[in-house]
Amino acid sequence: MKINGIAYRSVWRPSDDAKSIRIFDQTRFPWEVEVLELRDMGAVAHAIRSMQVRGAPLIGAVAAYGLVFALQDDASDAALEKAAADLIETRPTAINLRWAIERMVKHLRSLPPERRIDAGYVEADAICDEDVQVNEAIGRHGLELIREIWERKGRQGRVNLLTHCNAGWIATVDWGTALAPIYMAHDEGIPVHVWVDETRPRNQGSLLTAWELGSHGVAHTVIADNAGGHYMQAGDVDMVIVGTDRVTAQGDVANKIGTYLKALAAKDNNVPFWVALPSSTIDWRVRDGVKEIPIEERSQNEVLFMTGLTESGDPGRVRIAPKNSPAANPAFDVTPARLVTGLITERGRCDASEEGLKALFPES
Repeated sequence: MKINGIAYRSVWRPSDDAKSIRIFDQTRFPWEVEVLELRDMGAVAHAIRSMQVRGAPLIGAVAAYGLVFALQDDASDAALEKAAADLIETRPTAINLRWAIERMVKHLRSLPPERRIDAGYVEADAICDEDVQVNEAIGRHGLELIREIWERKGRQGRVNLLTHCNAGWIATVDWGTALAPIYMAHDEGIPVHVWVDETRPRNQGSLLTAWELGSHGVAHTVIADNAGGHYMQAGDVDMVIVGTDRVTAQGDVANKIGTYLKALAAKDNNVPFWVALPSSTIDWRVRDGVKEIPIEERSQNEVLFMTGLTESGDPGRVRIAPKNSPAANPAFDVTPARLVTGLITERGRCDASEEGLKALFPES
């Protein structure tokens, strides 16, 4: 994808032999495009915790490089295991992080310490390249759904989609998950329009998804988080499509807080509710998402304060609740599989069920 006509990935090495990576500071979007260079594991861990990098696939890719950085001073087995454990703890809900770290550890543990750094960069690069290919495949499979809606509407009007949070290219290495089919439909000439949930409390929808879609020329409208059900009742939503941070073996979906409410509204209004994900987001060790997925509790200040542009045009932060009012801030919720129309993966679409997932991924 592009910024001001220049193609970027969301994480990249400045050169093939560079011992650092570059990322966008996503806490600065959309007001500024700031590139950070990360050279050590501490910087990577901070970037993940502070959400300078965010989105399950991107977190995993960046963490893979963070593990290699940790080995630069000590490539022993003990150092490898400790760095892996520390990185996994930075964001407990997104399973791609654990998947990427476990893949790296499995690959590097079999090698002598003196070979681990060079091999680690090769493997981290491979994770990034594969993510791009996987997301492009997700886009193609999701595009078929949008085409079907367009044909059912007699190629009249527009296809109205609703999305929550940000599952675009800046949440992955490139393309995105839920937004990939939308970009492809737009590029194909299908008139798509996206209802963009603001996605409180960090406003990833109004800040990031709206910026992404606008940069690509995709028609969109930012709406309050509570407005989605209204538009579904009015017949103004043809399909809901979201990303996810973890999918269980039976098809339960953990995603940004508020996703569950969208699924309930979609079910009540017979609106298809699709979830786009790479297979690395499936946690085959977990079945019941409500009972078993750990839900990250973030700082109450994300709820009590809001950041935006002031009237002077400068970024600013304001308190939006009384000083003596506390806040709770669960970062994710779980949508049970019974509310999900289906899953869109790199291998195709399936029901949100153990049977559906096993049909696509029999080796798991």
